[in-house]
Amino acid sequence: MGVSRRRVVQAGLGLTAVSAVPIVQHVAWGTRDYVREDYAPDHPEPPIGEESWRNWSGAQTATPKQFRSPASAAELSEIIRTTPGRIRPRGSGHSFSGLVPSEGVILDVGQLAGLKAYDPVTQRATFGAGTVLFQAASQLNEIDRAFPNLPDIVDQTLAGSFSTATHGTGQTLTALHDYIHSFKLVTADGSLLDVTADSNPDLFSAGKVSLGALGVISEYTVETIPSFNLRRIVSAEPIDAVLDDAFSRASSYRNFEFYYLPGTGLAASITHDLHRGETTGLEPSNDDDEMLEGLKQLRNEFGWWPWLRKRIAQSALPSGTIEDVSDASLQLLATTRPIKFNEMEYHLPWDDGLKALRQIIKMMDQRKHVFFPMEVRFTAPDDAWLSPFLGGPRISIAIHAAVDEAYDYFFSEFEPVFKMYGGRPHWGKHHSLQRKDLEALYPDFTKFADLRRSLDPTGKFLNPHLADVFGVPFNA
Repeated sequence: MGVSRRRVVQAGLGLTAVSAVPIVQHVAWGTRDYVREDYAPDHPEPPIGEESWRNWSGAQTATPKQFRSPASAAELSEIIRTTPGRIRPRGSGHSFSGLVPSEGVILDVGQLAGLKAYDPVTQRATFGAGTVLFQAASQLNEIDRAFPNLPDIVDQTLAGSFSTATHGTGQTLTALHDYIHSFKLVTADGSLLDVTADSNPDLFSAGKVSLGALGVISEYTVETIPSFNLRRIVSAEPIDAVLDDAFSRASSYRNFEFYYLPGTGLAASITHDLHRGETTGLEPSNDDDEMLEGLKQLRNEFGWWPWLRKRIAQSALPSGTIEDVSDASLQLLATTRPIKFNEMEYHLPWDDGLKALRQIIKMMDQRKHVFFPMEVRFTAPDDAWLSPFLGGPRISIAIHAAVDEAYDYFFSEFEPVFKMYGGRPHWGKHHSLQRKDLEALYPDFTKFADLRRSLDPTGKFLNPHLADVFGVPFNA
């Protein structure tokens, strides 16, 4: 967004020069250390002869007895059939929740990757479940096909993104798992099932968002559409203007989302619409990284005085349209996130979403140490049993904290508000909900739990996190 440390400091100097700044408070605030006590930037070395795993943010770690990386569905089936203990699949490690950690076997599905087939008659494509989302979208683009929508991070595997109900934004656009036509599932006894809505309606509805709890998926066949270009416009404006007009924008644009910049009163709104004709292309840029560093500097220097922090932000940050570009959908919908963070995201009912959002924004502004933007997106409903979007459209609110800073307040302060408004958690992000909570939120939760137990009666695919989710005992 074109804001740097220099711009923040220059704006700060200009305003502090004409403001009565309490120097003692300013200096005291500026010497604070925000790094949480348990932060470990380097993964601890495992015992000799053992390997370890950690997720992208380092919030989840494991030292399993064994890592396995099957190169075929047959090998995957054999591993699962002959393994006596627990098994958990892993993708790219972009989930923040405890879906992967296991002291048994961790299965890396990365070799089950790539475009396997494309049928021009049905316009369906078949991919290995370990295909990274960006790779899948790129391979589709090479044959002039595309996914209807993408999330802003595309480093996840297809299995990871589908199984956790990963989504993009768009009032008329569903989450990614809704593109699934069929999948191949290896169950706890090693059986390989070819699952479609016709062959096994219940397993299909459950397996689209499975949390990896029903077995390990080796392959997906997905619906595709012709490749398309988009025009993206990014604007910086007051948050109140965005909130007042949010529903109108969500219905007017193919894709609409916005970020609130805590402590500033400002938002960055992003719209995408179909584009025909010549494209401008997308120039490489580190504006997002500079913006985050600028917001962090603003917090570090002036977070102690909310009024001054807001004034400096509104002086240093750009306003109005700050980007207007056109390119292939893959290039514009997806972004890179080199700066790591921890995240909690809840999906709220349409009618209460903005009311909850206003409360969350107020709470964010009251926490002077917060600087990481919060993200708001819109998603259409689908029919997967554990889809957060089952039964109606949802507004998704995601809060973030820098990877080395505290995020315990996600649970103590913000999660109760999300729950109060009927929010459903993103399965791949931080949450503390257990079976009693989830049964009240998902009408098909008990059916899913019963199906899981019938497919995996010994709990081969359970770990402590999933045992809490399904309300069953876990003995390692």
